[in-house]
Parts: sequence; C-alpha cells; structure tokens
Amino acid sequence: MKNYLAETSFIDYSNTEIKEISNTIYSPNTSDTDNAIALYLYVRDTIKYDPYSLTPNTSCFTASEILKAGKGYCVSKAILLTALLRSINIPARLGFADVVNHLSSKKLLERMGTNIFYYHGYVEVFLNDRWVIATPAFDSNLCEIAGIPPLEFDGKNDSKFQKFNDAGNQYMEYLNEHGSFPDAPYDLLLEKYAHYYPALVKSDSEASSGDLHLEMGSE
Repeated sequence: MKNYLAETSFIDYSNTEIKEISNTIYSPNTSDTDNAIALYLYVRDTIKYDPYSLTPNTSCFTASEILKAGKGYCVSKAILLTALLRSINIPARLGFADVVNHLSSKKLLERMGTNIFYYHGYVEVFLNDRWVIATPAFDSNLCEIAGIPPLEFDGKNDSKFQKFNDAGNQYMEYLNEHGSFPDAPYDLLLEKYAHYYPALVKSDSEASSGDLHLEMGSE
C-alpha cells in the first residue's frame, strides 16, 4: 500500500500550492470518503478539461504544474487528484482504459484521427477497505454544454463515464482495460499517444490549439 501513498516527481504532493489546496479542502472532522469526494469535485470542476493541452512535456504529467495551469486532459486531472488524495494519506493509483467517445467536437476528432481515446485516465481510490474508481475528467461546465449530467463520485461505487447522455444517446464505451499504476507511466503514454495521435501530440512550440467548450457549444 505504501506505493499508493508515495510521492514521485509526477505526483509531487509536497508542493506548496498542492498542500494549500489540500489544507483548504480537507476537514479533520469528517471521513476519508467525504474528504475524497470534496477533492474529486475540486479537480472535476476547477480544472478545465482540455484535450488540446496534451504535449510530451513532463509538465503535462506533473501534479503541481497541472494545478498551476488550471487545465488538463483526463490523465492530467487523474494525476492531480491522485496527488491531492495522497497528500491527506488516502491511497490512490492511476488506472487506464481504451474507450470509444461518441461525444466530441469535429475538430478534436479530426485532430485525433479516431473516436477511440487510448489510455483514458482515471483514479482508483482506497476507501473502506476496497478500491473504487473516480473519474474527474469532464468539468460541470462542459457537461452542461454537451447535455451530459456531470459524473458524480460517492466513494462507494465506481464512477465511470455515463453510457448515455441526457437525450438517451450512447456516450462512452470501454474497450480495453490496461490496469493500474502507482505512478504516471510517462514513457508508455508518450509511446502510445505518438502512435495513435501523431497530429495531436506535439512539442510545446507546436502545441495544438483549440477549446473544446467553445467547439461543443457551436455544434
């Protein structure tokens, strides 16, 4: 279990800004479950979901840098939530799966070249003697634009992407599970993204531009 409480170069929870957030949200008079829910909601709604922020730079995978940027894609947000949870001594690890996303902007799908999101990231949290999934990727604002209820997390049941949107249309399918990791598998992710998304993953100077919130709103 100590591996899921450890600090790493990516999960750098002793960073001053991360500790400030933890100290602000954490309540010593409540349960681990309630504290985990509060941190989940913070990451889900405060950190803007931005798939265009994906770059090979390590800052894209470092919790303190993600917090500073105020945005990130699914893996980035999962890394930040993992760091915040470990900062209050709640074991957490990263999980990955390939998913089909039926709801995205035309621009993003064209840039990706597929509607399969490879190595989609989420968090597994150890609460009440069991691992439970939390997925903080899509913020409430984007969900409202897309007509999707924001994904809730109660600390007891796995929180995955909804299968259907408000209109009853299929939203997300899980294809392959890749297991859990105690730290961000940086080299593995870059290898997979470079293979599947060569037009999306670029150097900092060539970072993809776009705003999924605006794109979804205009479609």
